[in-house]
Amino acid sequence: MQTSSHSVAAAPMLETERLVLRAHRVSDFADSLDLWRNPEVTRFIGGRPYTQEEIWARLVRYVGHWVLLGYGYWAVTDKATGRFIGEVGFADFKRDIEPSFEGMPEIGWVLAPHAHGKGYATEAVRAAIAWGDDHFEAAGTVCIIAPENQPSIRVAEKCGYREFLHTTYKDNPTIMFMRGRATA
Repeated sequence: MQTSSHSVAAAPMLETERLVLRAHRVSDFADSLDLWRNPEVTRFIGGRPYTQEEIWARLVRYVGHWVLLGYGYWAVTDKATGRFIGEVGFADFKRDIEPSFEGMPEIGWVLAPHAHGKGYATEAVRAAIAWGDDHFEAAGTVCIIAPENQPSIRVAEKCGYREFLHTTYKDNPTIMFMRGRATA
């Protein structure tokens, strides 16, 4: 058996007042299945529930981002109960989008319906942004949101993202938001 000589980067654990953001585990797969198969969740993200195969690929991609790029997505859990709430983090998905935002980490977030409307998304995104401000060389980060997804647009704006432009992604209208890195 051949072993690798480099260390594997894992997501650092972040804590907020109510949440824990931690590395994904194989045991998160069932919660990810529930999350990404829910039509309420996927309505603005792909427009359809995902298959088991697609959800597994997503989970592996989250872990792979940390290993290859030193950043990625966290599993978000309720600090008091340990219950899985959703996922938040940064990625480089190599999106075929114009204009390109190559070189800028893309933030994203998704929460289970039971966690909607409680301020968890804003709390988790702010924690991720604070981590990113300390770790990214890029001047800022970006996110893309479907124009109909008003709750996510509100989260983006509360977290300092500003509408940059309207474009399309996979033939669907989307809004690109940008945020500059905070400086001390």
